[in-house]
Amino acid sequence: ASSLILLYVLAGVVVGYADGTAYITSLSNLIKWFPKRKGLIAGISVSAYGSGSLIFKYINAQLIESVGVSQAFIYWGLIVTAMIVLGACLIHQAADQGAVHETKTQEYTTKEMLGTKQVYLLFIMLFTSCMSGLYLIGMVKDIGVQLVGLSAATAANAVAMVAIFNTLGRIILGPLSDKIGRLKIVTGTFVVMAASVLVLSFVDLNYGIYFVCVASVAFCFGGNITIFPAIVGDFYGMKNHSKNYGIVYQGFGFGALAGSFIGALLGGFKPTFMVIGVLCVVSFVIAILIQAPKQKKEQEEEYRSVA
Repeated sequence: ASSLILLYVLAGVVVGYADGTAYITSLSNLIKWFPKRKGLIAGISVSAYGSGSLIFKYINAQLIESVGVSQAFIYWGLIVTAMIVLGACLIHQAADQGAVHETKTQEYTTKEMLGTKQVYLLFIMLFTSCMSGLYLIGMVKDIGVQLVGLSAATAANAVAMVAIFNTLGRIILGPLSDKIGRLKIVTGTFVVMAASVLVLSFVDLNYGIYFVCVASVAFCFGGNITIFPAIVGDFYGMKNHSKNYGIVYQGFGFGALAGSFIGALLGGFKPTFMVIGVLCVVSFVIAILIQAPKQKKEQEEEYRSVA
C-alpha cells in the first residue's frame, strides 16, 4: 500500500477484526468440545495463539530481509490463506446441546448477562490484567535500558525470556484452574502482579529483580487470558459463549490501549506502574468477593418477594 491510511485500514482494522473474530470463535468452539476441561483446552488454544506470533516473528523477519516488505506481505498472505483453508477443512462445529448437557450452569443470553453485575467486574479484572501484561511486555526492553541500565542487547534477551514465561503461564495456569478453582488462581495472579509492579516502582533495580518482576507479570497475564474464557463459561453457560466472552474480551483491547495512554499522560514508567499496582489491588478484592450469578429462577423469586 502506498497510502498510510490504507495501511491502517487494511493492516489495522481489517486484519484486527479478522484476528479477533477468529480468536473468539475458535476458542469458544474448542471449549464447547471439552466443557469439563475448559482451563486445559483454553490453555492449549491460547498458547498456540501466542506461539504462532512468536514463531512467525522470525519467519517474517527473514522474508522482509530477503524479498522486502511489499513482497513479504504477498508471501505472508499466501501462507495465511493456505493455513486458513487447511484449518477450515479440519475443524468441526461443536454441538451447543452437548456442551449444555455436560454443565449445570444456567444459560445466559448476552442481554441477560449484561443485566448482571458480575460481567462488569470480570471486565475490570481482565482490563487490569491485560493493561499490566501488555504494557510491561511491550515496554520490557525500554524498562531494562532506562530503569536498570542494561545494554540494548541484554534487554532484548529479556524480551525473548518474557515471551517464554508468558507462554508458560498459559500452559500451566489454565489446566491448574480446572483442579483448584479459577478464581483462586486469578486472585493469586493479582497479588503477584501488584507486588511486581510496586517493586518496579519503589526498589532500586538490578537485572535479577527486574527480570523476576517482568517475568512474573508476563506469566500471570498469560494465565489470566487463558482462565477468563473458562470463567465466562462457568458463570454464563456455553450456549452463547462466543458472544458473551466477546463482550468481556473487550477488556483486552481497552487494556492494551490504556497502558500506553496512561504512560504518555503521566510521563514515565514508575507512575504508570503505581496506577497498575492500584488497579491490581482493586481487582484482587473483586476476585475475592465475586461469585457466580444466581440462577435466573432464584432471581425471579427474589424479585417477586420484593415486589
